[in-house]
Amino acid sequence: MDMSQMNLMQQFVYYFQENGSYVFSQFVRHFLISLYGVIFAAIIGIPIGIMISKRKTLASWVVRVANVIQTVPALAMISILMFAFGLGVNVVIITVFLYSLLPIIKNTYTGMTQVDKNALDVGKGMGMTAWQRLYMIELPLSISVIMAGVRNALVLAIGITAIGTFVGAGGLGDIIVRGTNATDGAAIILAGALPTALMSIVTDWLLGLIEHQLDPSSRTSRS
Repeated sequence: MDMSQMNLMQQFVYYFQENGSYVFSQFVRHFLISLYGVIFAAIIGIPIGIMISKRKTLASWVVRVANVIQTVPALAMISILMFAFGLGVNVVIITVFLYSLLPIIKNTYTGMTQVDKNALDVGKGMGMTAWQRLYMIELPLSISVIMAGVRNALVLAIGITAIGTFVGAGGLGDIIVRGTNATDGAAIILAGALPTALMSIVTDWLLGLIEHQLDPSSRTSRS
């Protein structure tokens, strides 16, 4: 490790010693903004995915609309929404919500359409209603695929939330921007970028564990 790298590490450690509580508060704020957006997207997106799995003629149109939303650059999306909702956290949550719809809707649709038809036929033979088949057969068999969509959406949301600093939403993006504006701000940039990367990695790992636990095949193999 050369002198410049050592100085960078010393500055990084010093920044955390002096501003650790601030970094932690922005870390929590960043995560909650991402989480709220994804939760709202799941509340809307999962029922939409279920609906289009039953009415496949709508599926292509709904997915196309979600794809169009996904192609809009995040900074442009925030700028557009800012005119309608002003500055602050709400704009970023709505942006995260819109970007999270595609993975959640697509995975819900995929999971529902991959349910074994024989299992559904058995449910019908037992006299189950459509709602009973949904809650007792279809959702349990597709939940791991749905969770994979939520997992992808949350990891994506963490990256999008970083640009919320441009509309006064706070989060770790504030620290990164402070570093870019500082004369010798490499350590400050790292203080914002590394926790963001760590948040993505840990979140992806934890949701991966949950996804594995919900997978019916993994439960069968354990039993």
